Amino acid sequence: MNLHEQLGALEVGVDQLIQAVVAPQAQNIPETRNANTAQEASAEHAASAEEKAQATVGAAAETEAAAVHAQAETARKEPAANPDEAATKPVEPAARPTLEINRPAQNEITMTIGGQTVALQPEQIGQLIEELSNARASMTPEPPPGIPPGWRFVSTKNPVMAVQKQSNGDRLLVMRHTGHGWVPFTFSPDMVIQLYMMLTQR
Repeated sequence: MNLHEQLGALEVGVDQLIQAVVAPQAQNIPETRNANTAQEASAEHAASAEEKAQATVGAAAETEAAAVHAQAETARKEPAANPDEAATKPVEPAARPTLEINRPAQNEITMTIGGQTVALQPEQIGQLIEELSNARASMTPEPPPGIPPGWRFVSTKNPVMAVQKQSNGDRLLVMRHTGHGWVPFTFSPDMVIQLYMMLTQR
């Protein structure tokens, strides 16, 4: 309800108040009293009731005006947020969790991601290496064709090997690395000759 509607409601209430106050008093005036005296008393009561009603209306109007002024000040100091701006405002990406790898013991490795730490035993590490190796084989870019400078590695001397001949003439060579586990390689016949020459040359 706005200010004008409240003022209208108060005026209606004033009229009803005047009728409720003046009518009973007019009926309670003795018949023996002078008609002029009764009219003057009714007029005085009506004037008093109207003054009180006007005072009430004025107070209500001042209160409503103060509230409207306060709302205007608040709206001026704190403009309402535009929902379109909030919808189009870019959302900052959350920080990506970091991976930390530690080796607290000879046969244990811990991996910490996003504050969650998992301890891995040798069997679990071997399984993880195998899964990662299989996934990496289908990813791009491929590993560099040449040996990168500063590459750290652990070589296995005289590894255990297994060879299997394929139906198309290729040779499957599987070598056991102490870190990577069983590592399979497939060689075509001409590549087998090149490998033999590389290994036997002085």
